[in-house]
Amino acid sequence: MTVKNLQDKTTLHNGVQMPWFGLGVFKVEEGPDTISSVKAAIKNGYLSIDTAAVYQNEEGVGEGIRQGLAQSGLKREELFITSKVWNADLGYEETLAAYEASLQKLGLDYLDLYLIHWPVAGKYKAAWKALEELYKQGRVKAIGVSNFQIHHLDDLMAEAEIKPMVNQVELHPKLTQMELRTFCKQHDIQIEAWSPLMQGELLSHPELIKIAESHGKSVAQVILRWDLQNGIITIPKSIKEHRIIENSTIFDFTLTQQEMEAINGLNENRRVGPDPDNFDF
Repeated sequence: MTVKNLQDKTTLHNGVQMPWFGLGVFKVEEGPDTISSVKAAIKNGYLSIDTAAVYQNEEGVGEGIRQGLAQSGLKREELFITSKVWNADLGYEETLAAYEASLQKLGLDYLDLYLIHWPVAGKYKAAWKALEELYKQGRVKAIGVSNFQIHHLDDLMAEAEIKPMVNQVELHPKLTQMELRTFCKQHDIQIEAWSPLMQGELLSHPELIKIAESHGKSVAQVILRWDLQNGIITIPKSIKEHRIIENSTIFDFTLTQQEMEAINGLNENRRVGPDPDNFDF
């Protein structure tokens, strides 16, 4: 998998192009932090921004997008913007309304990708129907899911007209999700990693430090590079401009097969986020 630069894209199964690398804004406080991080990302070459209704920072993301576009001279259609429908809004009419609410907060006419945030039993199929409708109307460029396990995907696809284009899941060297990745590859569903740095927990891992030192890179850069070489879209979060730049400086080195395998070998199936089979929100 050779991703050459920050603007490189993969083609989703419906032909839409999605950047391999983006900025996540999970837990970034609404207001100046959100605005400045989004603006800094766009200024420094990022084309993809990922938010969600439940982060309660869509307005700040929208403002950061407007400021970033004004500063960079890019057009809206050059960016790739993702948001997600929250659990309380899963249902046909509710999901349609949630999409409109997200657009309004972001100040956008459309989203590039809209995801079902969590597989709430008994609710995600109706929500998926709403996403299919938005997609068929051309209101959204691509639709997908987040935190879906294989059985959730099987269940959804049994009745779906359109299969998800993306599955965004917790994925990092301690949770490599090999079975899910194989399944998604077979079904042409693009895997995207949230919490790729395990919320910072991996940054002091001796094995990763050793690999990083041999390349003159940071541990974060090594992990993000591992994502890309595995064909995984990745969206690290940061609110500091120097870190936003550093995270994306991963196109000037390549991990060896041996290093890739060493990182794969760190898997413990360990999550920092909720278990998609056992959550109560």
